[in-house]
Amino acid sequence: MLISILLWLLFGALIGWIAGMIMKSKRSLLGNIIFGIIGSIIGGFVAALLGFGSIRGGFSFDIWNIVISVAGACLLIFIVGILKGKK
Repeated sequence: MLISILLWLLFGALIGWIAGMIMKSKRSLLGNIIFGIIGSIIGGFVAALLGFGSIRGGFSFDIWNIVISVAGACLLIFIVGILKGKK
C-alpha cells in the first residue's frame, strides 16, 4: 500500500515536471505532483474517450502511459493558465 502511494507520488512528480518543462510552467514539487496526478487522470480519461486506451485501475509504467499522462498534464496546465488569465 505504501509503495503504491509512493509510486503515484513519484510518477506524478515526474509527469508534472515534464509537462511543466514543455509548457514552460514553474511549479513546486508539490505542484508538480498534483498537476501530474490530475493530468494523468485527465489524459487517461480523454484517451479512453478517443479510443486510445481504456479506463482501468492499476499502475502501469510504460511509454504509452507516460505520453498520455504528460498530454493530460499539459492540457491541465493550459486550462489553468486560461482560467488565471495567462497566455
